Amino acid sequence: MGNLRFDALRQAMAHTPVAVAPIGDKVKDFFARDVFTRDRMKEYIAADVLEQLFDDVDSGRTIHREIADSVAIGMRKWAMDHGATHYTHWFQPLTGGTAEKHDAFFTLNKDGVLMEEFTGDALYQQEPDASSFPNGGIRNTFEARGYSAWDPSSPVFLIGDTLCIPTVFVAYTGEALDYKTPLIRSTAALCRAAREVCQYFDKGVKHVHANLGWEQEYFLVDEALYHARPDLMLTGRTLMGHASAKNQQLEDHYFGAIPERVLAFMRDLENEALCAGIPVRTRHNEVAPNQFEMAPVFEDVNLANDHNLLVMSIMDRVAQRHHFRVLLHEKPYAGVNGSGKHCNWSLQTNTGINLLAPGKNPYQNLQFVTFLVNVLMAVHQYNGLLKASIASATNEHRLGANEAPPAIISVFLGKQISEVLDKLEHATAEEAIIINAKKEMKLGVANIPEILVDNTDRNRTSPFAFTGNRFEFRAVGSSANCGAAMLALNAAVAEQLLNFKTEVDKLMEKGEPKERALFAVIRKYIVSCKAIRFDGNGYSEEWKAEAARRGLDCETNVPLIFDRYLLPEVVNMFHKTGVLTEAELHSRCEVKWETYSKKVQIESRVMGDLVINHVLPAAKRYQTMLLQNVLAVKQVFSADETATLNEQDYTIIRQIESHAGAILAGVDKMTDARHKANRQPDERSKAIAYHDTVLPVMAEIREHVDALEMVVDDELWTLPKYRELMFVH
Repeated sequence: MGNLRFDALRQAMAHTPVAVAPIGDKVKDFFARDVFTRDRMKEYIAADVLEQLFDDVDSGRTIHREIADSVAIGMRKWAMDHGATHYTHWFQPLTGGTAEKHDAFFTLNKDGVLMEEFTGDALYQQEPDASSFPNGGIRNTFEARGYSAWDPSSPVFLIGDTLCIPTVFVAYTGEALDYKTPLIRSTAALCRAAREVCQYFDKGVKHVHANLGWEQEYFLVDEALYHARPDLMLTGRTLMGHASAKNQQLEDHYFGAIPERVLAFMRDLENEALCAGIPVRTRHNEVAPNQFEMAPVFEDVNLANDHNLLVMSIMDRVAQRHHFRVLLHEKPYAGVNGSGKHCNWSLQTNTGINLLAPGKNPYQNLQFVTFLVNVLMAVHQYNGLLKASIASATNEHRLGANEAPPAIISVFLGKQISEVLDKLEHATAEEAIIINAKKEMKLGVANIPEILVDNTDRNRTSPFAFTGNRFEFRAVGSSANCGAAMLALNAAVAEQLLNFKTEVDKLMEKGEPKERALFAVIRKYIVSCKAIRFDGNGYSEEWKAEAARRGLDCETNVPLIFDRYLLPEVVNMFHKTGVLTEAELHSRCEVKWETYSKKVQIESRVMGDLVINHVLPAAKRYQTMLLQNVLAVKQVFSADETATLNEQDYTIIRQIESHAGAILAGVDKMTDARHKANRQPDERSKAIAYHDTVLPVMAEIREHVDALEMVVDDELWTLPKYRELMFVH
């Protein structure tokens, strides 16, 4: 009987790079080929209709229903000209992924004759079943009605023979059942608040939008080995496995030469992404073996988030063509780097100014400091919420481990920016704001006009780092919908900017000159939010103690971290900005707790299956072989000789028996803990029970399994090992 592991290894070694057919000589020849761009709309939609559509989209107004039919006809014609037969509303339920229901471009008339059709109503709105998606109690199972509605700010695109229409997803009663709806609300709130503050500096600013540049980390594993690891197939991570003697410790994988087979996958992936209008530009090896990264240029946060979800889907499809599987779990392998999704966030005005980039004149630098400090204030006040926005059962394994940011939200600014804020903190208004006889303003703090874009070093232990002209939210997990983190950040900053304007206006109403009023509030904020600034080692025990003294949120229990969504100040903030209602917040917490429990439950059941059906049989077979050897030796050698010859066998036999007994006891204990957790009266209590009672037993079982892996004969071990999973190309 063959060993499934070795069969998988032989199959993996046999794979050769899949040829990638070129689809164009230059990227510009095929970029956004599968997207109904504005230029293509001009070929299929009447000019007066397009003018109204573009005006509504650009101004953030609701699309007039009377133009929807004309837009739908043009869309269908373009899609069918490119081979489409179906359309779907493409939305983002609270599962964290995307969903779609395909309908054909036809109907039957009253005479039963088939007619091509795609109406404005079909474009504008559909009614998918809302009861089968997570809703946190907003909808009863027997109340299935939910609506998906067209988001015209994100262009439609083709996948194969299907026209995909980005949409929001809401309940019959109006509550958001997705990530896109509150993300759009948050960007609108942030635009309004930032625009008002920009008026202090430039009356020409009419619009501010948030930009997002995501960096997607991922692992690749050969599909043959993937199928030989039930834990990878069912949970996305290895629930057991001893560390490879060589992993990332030589740091020779990071930015190393990309293996030929991986490069073929990357080229294919980039081609499909570029055809879908996703401006991917960067690819490289990451720190851990078989870990990689891709990143696009910055886009509007709503479109960027759509593109990130789309690219994750494309990655999975392309990987299978190349006999790979993509692992987006935040920690698929213990002991090496996990994968994140670094979210680079910035604010841009319609006048072309990056509000988080130092300017070329004193006024622009005062504006820069204004927005920088308000972001610091928002992160300080809502550091617990931001941690909740990135917390999950999967990201829990990554945070604080192997160069991932710790589970304490702090901000890294770098030496130069920190020195500027420190000088402003201790400066008087006269020292900071100097206005000469010509009414020209100067900043009396040294260095501000000379700040360069790349003025900070990198701090890999910082979850929220300023990197010269943007903030990098590094704590977001690789499998996550980054809209969850972005909507929380947008909303928090929007509220903070509203508060800032209120305080500045009050001082100006009392006769304070605008520049001095701005400085007074900024200086107060620099002092108020100083606790969130930390440029040191976020892994150190000293920082954990210091963070607690500073009053930062130091909770590490993920089910308890979710409570931060329901804090009174958080509920009020989301209500004030119009991003999420209290009912929507409660529903999201219910979904998060339920998802947490289910993920740990699945892992626990898979672990029980693996140890009973794979690990223990292999260990017992080896133990039997050793026992048979002991008996055979006794028949050949004398008693004195046997004592020496069998000493090593006796040791291994006892080790196997000890570990096997501990594993069996652990499985019983784990199963009992799982049953007790399932009987908890609510989702929060259940999630806490899974965290506190099931996960620790799983860790205990893993220790014994990993020890057995180093004892049992290699030829008997059926599960591919770390040295194989991470190094076979």
